[in-house]
Amino acid sequence: MTDKHALIQPDRGQDAVAVHLVDKAGLEDFVKSLPPPQRAALAAQKFEAEGYSHAFLPEGDGWSVVAGVADAASLSSWCMAKLAEVLPAGTYRRANGEPGPALHGWVTGQYRFDRYRAEPSQEGPRVLLTKEVKAIDAVLAEARAVALVRDMVNTPAEDMGPAEIESQAEKIAKAGKAELRVTRGDALEREFPMVHTVGRAAERARAPRMIEIEWGDPRHPRIAVVGKGVCFDSGGLDLKPSSAMLLMKKDMGGAAHALALAGLIMDSGLPVRLHALVPAVENAVSGNAFRPGDVLRSRAGISVEIGNTDAEGRLILGDALARAGEDKPEFVIDFATLTGAARSALGPDLPALFTRTAETADALLAAGEAHDDPCWRLPLWNGYREYLKSDIADLNNSHTNGFAGASVAALFLDRFVPEGIDWAHFDTFAWRPAAKPGRPKGGDALGLRAAWHMLKQRFG
Repeated sequence: MTDKHALIQPDRGQDAVAVHLVDKAGLEDFVKSLPPPQRAALAAQKFEAEGYSHAFLPEGDGWSVVAGVADAASLSSWCMAKLAEVLPAGTYRRANGEPGPALHGWVTGQYRFDRYRAEPSQEGPRVLLTKEVKAIDAVLAEARAVALVRDMVNTPAEDMGPAEIESQAEKIAKAGKAELRVTRGDALEREFPMVHTVGRAAERARAPRMIEIEWGDPRHPRIAVVGKGVCFDSGGLDLKPSSAMLLMKKDMGGAAHALALAGLIMDSGLPVRLHALVPAVENAVSGNAFRPGDVLRSRAGISVEIGNTDAEGRLILGDALARAGEDKPEFVIDFATLTGAARSALGPDLPALFTRTAETADALLAAGEAHDDPCWRLPLWNGYREYLKSDIADLNNSHTNGFAGASVAALFLDRFVPEGIDWAHFDTFAWRPAAKPGRPKGGDALGLRAAWHMLKQRFG
């Protein structure tokens, strides 16, 4: 990706191309304000102020840009993002105002994943100026977090296994001067038995591990951030069809979200005691793979009968959530690419949100709405707990009736979070199947900004 620090700069009166943002309600007045040659140019380009549309205006020896937005008085994160993708390289400033929230989309719209291309893009940056200098660092921090999620999810599983996730966690911990703990091997089997069992089929080449980061003043409120790190999900012995494996490099998207959020927390100096946990495994097939019908021990002491080896994400999260709860945090949040049922219900754009309290749900929903990262609450409906009953163990990891899959998976996780702890769970897709302005096709952060701004509001 282009150096993000080059994409937004303080406006000190340097030369720049003007960008006029116009909505449909203001188009007539805007046109009237133009001299005849510019009116003719606008008419020739059939500009009607549609969202994400733009036109060029002659201006002396140069030119300016007019762009359509939904509401020129209330900009979104994405209203200038298309411009950042298509305008010629150069320096720009918004005419008669500041870009405000559109700074985010300006940066994320210039994201490129070209790690594997023989000839990476040589496009120069489009730089946007702003007089809101104090906002620049925060905007760039969020854009870096989004880019981290995209980079990790876009990277093929061969190059993004448990060891590579650990390496990324190590970089984040080092940058934040945090403590990193990694549990593997016999210690993993003792301390996090479900993580070990899910990952043991790939143990020789891609050993499972629990990655933990601790940061912050112990006197501050303790929070835990947990992310599902299944680096590739074959389904295990309940093998997925090949078509369902094509996107399984993204099954560590929850881990990417958790690490990105941990980085934001540390980079900002948020006054919390952070505990980030990422169980990192590959769900593979071998002679020692766990089997349907097995009963697993868990860190929480809850026994789990395996109804389906392809419902492995909730198993590793169970151990991670149990560990997070042992230190009695004030708040726990987890991210996971957990169920196809959430995608069937809400599609790819909306992460499913589950919380124990309406107040926490309202805060996350409001933060998402305010920062163009919407999510949708689904129920932790107690009536569905019976779907997780086992004849021989405390729980079954998979129900067979096909109903309410996302809620039932969340109810499974709920059993591993101690009572009385405020907990939120994001069942996120971490992937964008079609490009939108500022949001290219591929890995993406869905729920990250909602969570970050909620945490800032609550603990900042």
